[in-house]
Amino acid sequence: MTWVETFWTLVKIVLMVGFLFNVGAVLTWVDRRQSAMIQDRIGPNRAVMKVFGIELRLGGLLHTAADGVKFFFKEDFMPPNADRLLFSLAPMLAMMPVLALLAVIPFGDIVDPTALWRTICIGPTGHALTFDGGQCFDAAHSVIKGAAPTLIFPAVPRFGSPLASTNPIELLVAPLDIGILYVFALAGQGIIGAAIAGWSSDNKFSLMGGLRAASQMVSYEVTMGLSLVGAMMLYGTVRLDDMVRWQGDNAWGIFAQPVAFVVFFAASVAENKRIPFDLPEAESELVSGYFTEYSGMKFGMFYFAEYMEVVSSSMLLVTIFLGGWQLPWLHRDGITIAFGTSTVFHMLMPHIWVTIFQVATFFGKVLFVCFLQAFVRWSLPRFRYDQLMKIGWRVLLPASLANIFATGTLVLAFDRAGVMAQGGMRVAADVTQALVVLGMVALVVVGIVGMAKPMKRARWIVGSSAKFAMARGGTKQAPMQA
Repeated sequence: MTWVETFWTLVKIVLMVGFLFNVGAVLTWVDRRQSAMIQDRIGPNRAVMKVFGIELRLGGLLHTAADGVKFFFKEDFMPPNADRLLFSLAPMLAMMPVLALLAVIPFGDIVDPTALWRTICIGPTGHALTFDGGQCFDAAHSVIKGAAPTLIFPAVPRFGSPLASTNPIELLVAPLDIGILYVFALAGQGIIGAAIAGWSSDNKFSLMGGLRAASQMVSYEVTMGLSLVGAMMLYGTVRLDDMVRWQGDNAWGIFAQPVAFVVFFAASVAENKRIPFDLPEAESELVSGYFTEYSGMKFGMFYFAEYMEVVSSSMLLVTIFLGGWQLPWLHRDGITIAFGTSTVFHMLMPHIWVTIFQVATFFGKVLFVCFLQAFVRWSLPRFRYDQLMKIGWRVLLPASLANIFATGTLVLAFDRAGVMAQGGMRVAADVTQALVVLGMVALVVVGIVGMAKPMKRARWIVGSSAKFAMARGGTKQAPMQA
């Protein structure tokens, strides 16, 4: 590995890990703030920073920073009869697989560094010349006086292998050929951390939480793996970046594999052990489950690992089912609006701008899915444990198996279909791109209208005691700090 490759690898690691840590920290604030908005409460507002006598609350964001600092100074308690080695090792086992998972997640297409920008010379007659060593040369390698060097940002061809360029940069840390198999291998390691934490704590509540976590994660790990078999059959590869390229050339996975998308999303929420699947740490039954005995930064590692899992699972969902870095009609060479063999619009774009848009698109999609998972957390009630296991084994597992059978049947049918049928599927795939564009526009419009619409507050009377209180003139309310 050359020093250039080492440099770009470090840049990619810093970018992915930095995004994971920062978004995970913000999600702790989102959970508090979003729950307050859903339940019509004030939300986090106690952490204050004074600057020149002015109190800054920053919408509760300071709570996240305060929590991070607080964990370092909390007492690191360990039960007297706990297994000291395993008790200390469990938080690391819970956190490290999430970080290692980032290695195979692509956040952009292959970049040709020689095509990001280039300096050329324009001759007196307007034709392009060669620029080398600060001078301009013609085809005969003769120096041309008076030619002005110009910086340009060229486009690259849409088709053809970008790996043929000089020193291509793949926008993922480790371009492994096993791709999704590496994800399966690491995703199962989170079970070990939860099980060891529950067993080594010398606490019955922790042991029960560890057993619940192990059985739940094993059950839903089977469903998660089978839900992706249909996607691998359709994409014809196990590399995540090749899956994204297939979606860019055809249709996003949510249209090609809708059942797998729903099953994978539900299984990923269960793997993260979040509401409505948070039975391993149900505070109404098990105090805090498998990390009841943990405090200080060890507790913080378990706590933060959950939010990191939300981000990593959102990255996988975006990569496999939501087109990864792909935007509708945006390709390596620019914008091309086409339906079947008919091209409606085509515009070349500089390679550097296409790359920036693609990277921003990937991370924007991940933020949207993270917000969606936070919304689910505060919208659904917790299942009973028997209900949770029945959903996994009796609903999601049969659905994933049925999806495999249906996918195999359809793949064989379309392989044997005629040219007209395949052309019709090509048009249908292009129509899905248009639907995505319309959906994005609708979300933007709804968001703008919702922000501009004045908030209406109405008093709801729930229960007989509230009615009696209102009949007597209401209850006195103390002034609340906004």
